[in-house]
Amino acid sequence: MIVDNFDRVHTYLRISLTDNCNLRCFYCMPEEEYAFTPSSKLMQLDEIVKLAKIFVQEGVTKIRLTGGEPLVRKDAGNIIEELSKLPVSLTLTSNGTTIHHYFDLLKRSSIRSVNISLDTLQAETFQHITRRDSFAQVYQNILWLIDNGFEVKINVVVMKGLNDAEINDFIDWTKETTIEVRFIEFMPFEGNQWTSNKVFTWQQILDRVQEKYVIEKVMDHPNDTAKHYSVPGHKGSFGVISTMSAPFCGGCNRMRLTADGKMKNCLFSPHETDLLGALRKGEDLLSLIRKCIGEKAKGLGGQMPEDFEQLHAEEMHNRSMITIGG
Repeated sequence: MIVDNFDRVHTYLRISLTDNCNLRCFYCMPEEEYAFTPSSKLMQLDEIVKLAKIFVQEGVTKIRLTGGEPLVRKDAGNIIEELSKLPVSLTLTSNGTTIHHYFDLLKRSSIRSVNISLDTLQAETFQHITRRDSFAQVYQNILWLIDNGFEVKINVVVMKGLNDAEINDFIDWTKETTIEVRFIEFMPFEGNQWTSNKVFTWQQILDRVQEKYVIEKVMDHPNDTAKHYSVPGHKGSFGVISTMSAPFCGGCNRMRLTADGKMKNCLFSPHETDLLGALRKGEDLLSLIRKCIGEKAKGLGGQMPEDFEQLHAEEMHNRSMITIGG
């Protein structure tokens, strides 16, 4: 098992396949003209599989593929096929723009759960946020996933004054659709223009929903990041990931591998461990993994105050979201 100094057992590995993306969401990517990591510095297919197997041998039971946009990587299909052979729950986070090219692969892979990042249900706002005109394709791909029996979660980063007015539009969507909408508080990363007054909090989200709906609390599992709710009579449900206003670090079981093979023990950790470099040099990887987890802070990477309104984002040391992989 991979256990930190606070007795948290780590069973969930997130692997970023690329820092490349075909969208340009401002809260994720620092700028339009972005220098992506050269292919030679990314983990290659065999390296991803080797690293994944080490984590699985040490107790990892769930692997999520992320990006950037993981499906823009040319060998994404091969990676999915190889990781589908491992005895884990394999899942995917995507922006949904190219999933139609992977329908056949997804059907025959072990992936049964897909998270789609979608911050608006309005085509015009989608283009404003992403700087791309792809809303219709994303929406159709979500419907295909649902119709083909996939568990679909919609990740919505809520930003005050940008899309908070759409919260109940997403709740409306859950009435006849078996999706889980997950509202995510806006988090600070390098270059994403975060300020505390843009954060729309967990409680504000619940207040907004209750302006229109009666809601019921749904039981959370020990390692959940989201606080779960339902609206009586709705086929779908919703949750809130309250990273800023009510962190959930005590139950964290997550580890991350960036596309260039760096291990992060927390999304907000300023420190990284170079597993890819060590792998290519033939070094002992397990000792590095355990050391990395042993250095994990109690919460929020050890560099964020309990009151997010006191946070000065410019003083944080971290990557941009797109280079971490979420």
